[in-house]
Amino acid sequence: MTVQQAKPLLKICGLQDVEVLKSMKHLTVDFIGFVFAKSRRQVSAEHAAQLCNVLNEWEAVPSPRSAGVFVNPDWEELTAVLDQAPLDVIQLHGQESPDFCQKVREVFGVQVFKAFSIHDNQIPGISALEQLNPYKGKVDAILLDTYDGVYGGGSGKTFAWEKSLPYQQWADRTGIPLFVAGGLDAENVNELVRRFAPDGVDVSSGVETDGHKDIVKMTAFVERVKKA
Repeated sequence: MTVQQAKPLLKICGLQDVEVLKSMKHLTVDFIGFVFAKSRRQVSAEHAAQLCNVLNEWEAVPSPRSAGVFVNPDWEELTAVLDQAPLDVIQLHGQESPDFCQKVREVFGVQVFKAFSIHDNQIPGISALEQLNPYKGKVDAILLDTYDGVYGGGSGKTFAWEKSLPYQQWADRTGIPLFVAGGLDAENVNELVRRFAPDGVDVSSGVETDGHKDIVKMTAFVERVKKA
C-alpha cells in the first residue's frame, strides 16, 4: 500500500475476549492483533486459536488477518504458539535481528512486522536509516510506537509524529509499509493521517474503556480512519 491511497491499513491490537471480537465482525479492519508478550493484554496460544476462529466468521470483506505480538521470542515460544494459533503475521517488538526476522518468515511462512520504539529525546535523521537499512528485504512492514520502559511499547502515549518522517521516507523508497502506533484514538487519528499519511495505523488502548475493548470506540476509530 502506498501513502497516496486514501485509506491506510488499520490494525486493532490487544483483543482478548471472544464475544467482543464477535461484536466487531461488521467492522472493516485489516489486522487484528493478539499479544503473547508479557502484558495485561497477554493471551495464551490456546485462547488465541479460539480468537482466530472468529476471524473466519467475519462479515465485513475482506476478513482481517491475524497478528501475534512478541518481544524477543525464542523458537520454542513461536513454535508453541503457531502450532495452535494460525497467525498470518508475527509482530516483533524487541531487539530481534534482521536475520532472525528473515528466518521467522522462512520457517513459519508468515509476514513479519518489526516495531521500533520512538524515545522522547530521540533525534530523527541518519539514526533512523542506520536502524532500518539492515531490515530491508527481511521484513514486510515496520511499526513505530512510543517507547515504554517496561514493555517497550503499548504505553498508550503519542510520540512527536514529526519523528516519523525519515522512517516514512525510507518506507516509500523501499516499498515496505510503515504503521504508526502509540496513543491513537478517534480524536487524533485523522490529524495523523492527514498530516503524515502513514501506510497504516495501529490502535489498542485508544479504543478501550476501563482497560477493556469498547465497541463504540472501535467503531468510531474505524470510521475516522476510513474517512480520513
